[in-house]
Amino acid sequence: MNSPQDIAVQTRANRYTVPHGTEEYEHLLEIKRSEFIGHIKQVSSQDEARDYIESLRKTYHDARHVCSAFVVGADRDVQRSSDDGEPAGTAGIPMLQALLARQSRPDGTTDLSDTVAVVVRYFGGIKLGASGLVRAYTDAVAQTLDAASFDSRERVRVGVVAASHADAGRLENEMRACGLNVLGTDYLADGAQISMGVFDCTEDLERANEQVVTITAGAGTVLWGDTRWVDIPFN
Repeated sequence: MNSPQDIAVQTRANRYTVPHGTEEYEHLLEIKRSEFIGHIKQVSSQDEARDYIESLRKTYHDARHVCSAFVVGADRDVQRSSDDGEPAGTAGIPMLQALLARQSRPDGTTDLSDTVAVVVRYFGGIKLGASGLVRAYTDAVAQTLDAASFDSRERVRVGVVAASHADAGRLENEMRACGLNVLGTDYLADGAQISMGVFDCTEDLERANEQVVTITAGAGTVLWGDTRWVDIPFN
């Protein structure tokens, strides 16, 4: 599981969707001899998004337009777009709206973030008009997203359960068996410490406490610590 580098945990959201890992997703859309080449990538900051856009601008140095949009942050508070010479409002904003409207979770939630979209256009000689451009740039992003895989980025609270060396292995197995996300076990001189990550909401934390009490027959407690972000692939 990966932890993003530039996102603080002092946010309102405690989960959101991101493109999987470091993969770059690409899709070609052809409309009236114009080529629209869509690119999607996970980013962790505005600077990383802009660097990626500039790298594609160099790669496609002979293209007519390299339009872009990105959204960054757990609360999606950073949103930027660029028409790159296309008529105002026909490229960047539709691309951004396609990112914001993406339903990547099974329940249809629209929470995609930490994502940059770039659409490179090679002009085919036939003008598409404003409405045609809006559809083309929207479809280029949407179809590239269709080819992508996604993770659920979740803020978890780390809890530690103390155990003897003799009991640690059994307790860890039982914790996993009941659905707790065990992060690992540290074996110290005076005993073991089993770490787990639990989705940072009151209901899940209370349930985890109850599960640990049951597994340890009332002898174990959870010492809750800091929060961290982890990426969990969708099934």
